[in-house]
Amino acid sequence: MLDTMTVTKVAASLCMSLLVLLLGQWVADGLYSMDQGNEYGPAYVIDLGDTGGEVEEDTGPVFAELYAVADVGSGERVFGKCKACHALDQGANGTGPYLYGVVGRNVDAAEGFGYSGALSEVVDVWTPEHLDAFLLKPKTYAPGTTMSFNGLAKPEDRANVIAYLDATDGEMTEVSAPEAGDEEDGASLDTGDGETDVASTDEAAAE
Repeated sequence: MLDTMTVTKVAASLCMSLLVLLLGQWVADGLYSMDQGNEYGPAYVIDLGDTGGEVEEDTGPVFAELYAVADVGSGERVFGKCKACHALDQGANGTGPYLYGVVGRNVDAAEGFGYSGALSEVVDVWTPEHLDAFLLKPKTYAPGTTMSFNGLAKPEDRANVIAYLDATDGEMTEVSAPEAGDEEDGASLDTGDGETDVASTDEAAAE
């Protein structure tokens, strides 16, 4: 049998432990509670900086800059994907219109090719900028076009193949960089890292 003194000591120890536990819980609630209405409020605030402003979007490389350093040799290799539907010889239409001198000409200027008219509703002349936008996603750029082309995702590939096509008639077209704050007319933004599968590249092909 436990004597009275031992029982008293055990009871006192239990009470003291309970008191310490309750006190600790009370202190923790005061320090870490997220309730803004309590007496103490949060113990500390983490400064996340000013998140209210607009985040500047990374628009990727400017087409004019890529075109200025475009690699015609690389563009010729990219054009290998176009040969099933397009020829470079003037007047040699196939599934798509011939691409000799395509840069700078009217969109429906290939003699003898039957255009659908979808592209002429969007653009009049094939400038390098318009070709860049078209080659990114033809069906998005010109809804209704029948060209079987999913697009070139890499801006470098688009700049290179346009430079190669521009060289077919021996007259290279210059592209000026847009002024700060202005959008480049007809230019496009890169939406991915990889290159999509394509059946051909360039103008309104089977448009």
